Amino acid sequence: MSATAPPALSGGDTLLGSYGPYRANNDLLYYHLDVRVDPVKQYLSGSNAIRFRMLEDGTRIQLDLVPTFQIDGISLENPKGKPTPLVYKRIEGRSIYIDFPHTLRKGQVYTVDFRYSGHPAEMGRFGGFVFRKDPMGRPLVNTACEEEGASVWWPNKDQWRDEVESMDISVEAPNEFTEVSGGRFQGKTDLHDGYTRWDWKVQYPINNYDVSLNIGTYTHFSDTYNNLSLDYYVFPEDLDKAKRQFVQVKNMLKAYEHYFGEYPFPKDGYKLVEALYSGVENQTAITYGNHFENGYLGRPKTGIGTWFDFIIIHESAHEWFGNSITARDRSDMWIHEGWANYCESLFVEYMWGKKNGLIYLNTGKDGVKNAMPVIAAENIYATPPVDQYKKGALFLNTLRSVVNNDDEWFKLLHDYYQHFKYQTIMTTDMIAFFNQQTGLELTPIFNEYLRHAAIPTLELKFDESAHTVSYKWDAEEPGFAMPIRVGKSSDWQMVQPSTTKWKTLSTSLTKDEFEVATDLYYVNVRKQ
Repeated sequence: MSATAPPALSGGDTLLGSYGPYRANNDLLYYHLDVRVDPVKQYLSGSNAIRFRMLEDGTRIQLDLVPTFQIDGISLENPKGKPTPLVYKRIEGRSIYIDFPHTLRKGQVYTVDFRYSGHPAEMGRFGGFVFRKDPMGRPLVNTACEEEGASVWWPNKDQWRDEVESMDISVEAPNEFTEVSGGRFQGKTDLHDGYTRWDWKVQYPINNYDVSLNIGTYTHFSDTYNNLSLDYYVFPEDLDKAKRQFVQVKNMLKAYEHYFGEYPFPKDGYKLVEALYSGVENQTAITYGNHFENGYLGRPKTGIGTWFDFIIIHESAHEWFGNSITARDRSDMWIHEGWANYCESLFVEYMWGKKNGLIYLNTGKDGVKNAMPVIAAENIYATPPVDQYKKGALFLNTLRSVVNNDDEWFKLLHDYYQHFKYQTIMTTDMIAFFNQQTGLELTPIFNEYLRHAAIPTLELKFDESAHTVSYKWDAEEPGFAMPIRVGKSSDWQMVQPSTTKWKTLSTSLTKDEFEVATDLYYVNVRKQ
């Protein structure tokens, strides 16, 4: 089946999504985001100091900020004197070209100070930057901008390919509130004007959409896990429920560290912060709005999904896949979501055994549409289809069955994470690593599941008088020849169909008795 054509995109989507020359000519090193938030006036003002190294000589760079905000000035820091005001031009959508009066030299480090202010406009699934009231009617401010892009509320190089190596976050909020961001808490300062500044230090690479801000009436409690600080911020009336529910964090950490290695950000700690939306994987400050119940927002009512809190398990998986390992381009977002979905089943397997992990993994597969490829077009600011979640997980489970050795599979998962942590990658990087480590040619399998819309169909032709079954793959990817288990679940036979010719197997089983291991491989089966 061919992919459904994506909706038409504007020039701004292309400019924002592509890694154009004025992004590619520099390498981000550091941000200091320093803002003041007025929850009553719903107003945001402040600055971002952007430090970068030039990768080639140039006189222009590209940054991004939605036109909702006013630009109050952009200047080049001068260690020996006053900052140099810079000329800038707003292009289509939110992109901004900044021009320098002299050539910035390759290899040199520069800092641009970008000052801005305005009323944030809500956009996207969770609003991007929202002013709300908590359940008791108190002001509440949260951010969530993975799909919308971080430039909905602060100026930055709004793409995934280039992450800063570290970051400082300073947020001024009215004295009566607590502010929580990612990173390690550095302290708070009473500014003696009704506001307190909260300072946080991010000591690892961070994707811009993982930068967060939360202002509200929060009660804080803490714990530790193997010297890792665990900090929780919830509304005061939810304290007892949170203390009961958040005990699941330790089992989550135990499971994921078992499979992948140490929690990625030990110096910055782990935090959960209560919000009104379901949850987002903001780095080291995961927002949580799952009502302190197992499942996801009250669903499902029965089954394995009710055995754990979905938001704790899924969003925390992103600390490894999404926050530590990050897709270089939005087209490969399954590197975040498919892997996190698969991690849910690994958590179930760790806690309750492989059989339950497989049951959980295969639950909901009928909801996968297979109408568009999981990997979208590159260099376009668009989000891949929702299939990236469940189909991505079902594909990884299929790959596990192709490797056909759990010890090797789990070593591969561990080594994959360790090899690529704190990096941005593409699926091609993952394929090369998996091929090299396994000695298998897995490229056609990756491509069939991720770069084509339909999943492969195992075609079976039975000749019961001759006690044989003929088999081949109906698949779109040239060279697809994935091995698969067939026959009886008590005594599987491994066969390796191709897409080009029929092969024949002797069997005493009738068409109705002959099974395919569809809980281990995500395939369609056609019998005739």
